[in-house]
Amino acid sequence: MKDVRLLKNPSVRFLIFIFLFYISWYLLYYWWIHPMETVDLFVIDITVSVLKWLLELLNYSVFTGADRLIGIDGSGGLWIGDSCNGIVLFALFTGFIVSYKGNWRYKTVYIALGIISIELINVLRLACLAIIDTHSRALTEFNHTYTFTIIIYAYIFMLWIIWVNKFAQKEFFEAEKSS
Repeated sequence: MKDVRLLKNPSVRFLIFIFLFYISWYLLYYWWIHPMETVDLFVIDITVSVLKWLLELLNYSVFTGADRLIGIDGSGGLWIGDSCNGIVLFALFTGFIVSYKGNWRYKTVYIALGIISIELINVLRLACLAIIDTHSRALTEFNHTYTFTIIIYAYIFMLWIIWVNKFAQKEFFEAEKSS
């Protein structure tokens, strides 16, 4: 009896859904999407193109190489791996929004805009790393591992908090107005 009441708790249901969503995503990604490489390479190609455009806009002389390499002349460059293309971050963000209450029309738009903004934040992260790499490889490694990881996950958390506080209740407020 107590177990059934526990499942009615919205926080417990949220955590169970997130856990199941993550496991499903993990299996889908690592057994099907990742081995095909087309999705990863497509996102990396877009990221490299936008990054190249941004760095050139900032007046840097940029080089690109085969196999996901981009950098500023005089540096070793950055190799953009599958784990840095943002796809896992897109799924994490989507899971948070899908698992929380709210109108599906709002969710769809918010998820699309959120994924675009996460990609842009990722490009800015890579631009900063490319610039840092012109000064110090050690600083590049440190900032890649710690600074920008914290920033990216904080940004996704902030997007989720905005959803919870601004949009998740829209359905409730619209129902109240119509009563």
